[in-house]
Amino acid sequence: MHENPLASALIQLDKAISHLKLTTAQIERLRRPEKVISVSFPVAMDDGETQIFSGFRVQHSSLRGPYKGGIRFHPKVDMDEVKALAFWMAIKCAVVDIPMGGGKGGVEVDPKNLSEKELERLSRAYVRAIADDIGPEKDVPAPDVNTTPQIMRWMVEEYIKTINKEQKTLRQSSGQAKNKKEINRLMGTFTGKPVDFGGSLGRTEATGRGGFYVLQALLEKLKLAKKTSQLTAAVQGFGNVGFYIAKFLYEAGYKIVAVSDSKNALFVKEGLNPEKVLACKKITGSLAKCRCTENNCDIRNGKLIDNSQLLTLPIDILVPAALENQITGENAGKIKAKIILEMANGPTTPDADEIINKKGIIIVPDVLANSGGVTVSYFEWVQNLEGESWSEEKVNLKLKEKMEKALCAVWQAKESYRVSMRTAAFIVAIRRLVEEMRQT
Repeated sequence: MHENPLASALIQLDKAISHLKLTTAQIERLRRPEKVISVSFPVAMDDGETQIFSGFRVQHSSLRGPYKGGIRFHPKVDMDEVKALAFWMAIKCAVVDIPMGGGKGGVEVDPKNLSEKELERLSRAYVRAIADDIGPEKDVPAPDVNTTPQIMRWMVEEYIKTINKEQKTLRQSSGQAKNKKEINRLMGTFTGKPVDFGGSLGRTEATGRGGFYVLQALLEKLKLAKKTSQLTAAVQGFGNVGFYIAKFLYEAGYKIVAVSDSKNALFVKEGLNPEKVLACKKITGSLAKCRCTENNCDIRNGKLIDNSQLLTLPIDILVPAALENQITGENAGKIKAKIILEMANGPTTPDADEIINKKGIIIVPDVLANSGGVTVSYFEWVQNLEGESWSEEKVNLKLKEKMEKALCAVWQAKESYRVSMRTAAFIVAIRRLVEEMRQT
């Protein structure tokens, strides 16, 4: 049965609220989005026809700063999903302690069915439709499922063009320096841009790298940090996030015994080399042909398994890095991993959460584990507003510091309240959000 992501999100919220003393008004402000935007917009197709697309933008909370959240292009995007993702982003920003709120957007479309020109026209049309509701001090979108740095570039260009037409701010004779400063500010409306177009070094790897930093900090707490070479891991999802978390784990000495994409899952007992697997997939077009160990890529290495089998392998660390609702009440009892590192948004349903917690498996929740992406997006926003460009080393050091502090805060709440790490993360976030409420 498909779990409603918004219902799951509110169940997670209610669990944390039960440990805190909040007013009815405070609870309602946490539960309800501040603004919901629904748009329909036309796009000219290559065959000369015009097609109408539906899009959403949900702005959940601006208590800690401008709304922040990705834009996804997916045929199954719906309002409840976008509301849930906007809510989770508000929690995520508060957990990692950055001064931004929660938002999320989406367009109902399968981008695989569009040409590059159609994709560009759709991206620009969506921005025009929501232009009045976004901006560097208002709402700062970013890439998400099926959106890329190139799409962010198109969106920034279209946003600045739209603002110029409406306000003519960059055409006033106020001097080149002021215009450059204004352009930098408007560039901060979107993050996840190409590095040569106002993007930040380290952004592409940020979500995976942040998850790796969190896991390492957790293993320090568990006194297992020196035993990484003895730990096995499986990664569900081999997109940007899945690949990079697998790469960082592999480089740190973990044995990656399985990876998967939407079509295939590979199991190689001796251990996979994620970079060789990705290189092979780019050549062959299929993960099924890429059973790549450290030594070679050979069809005789390992075997193909189902995605469902990957989730239940006898491993130390399971990394769901695909879509929502992958670990459910139906398969949670079969999970054998000791730690689940949630790199996808909402991969574990509430009923599965209960089963897994009773088994003593540690879940590092998505609002902590995958917050590296939004953290470096925040760094990009700061660089744009201040007209700076940080080195990758500086970005990674700042990211490591943020992720380790976030893990420590969540761990402390877990120990103090004797709750799961997910509930502890929500408690940390709620405290910070309510503190802002009291000041308004």
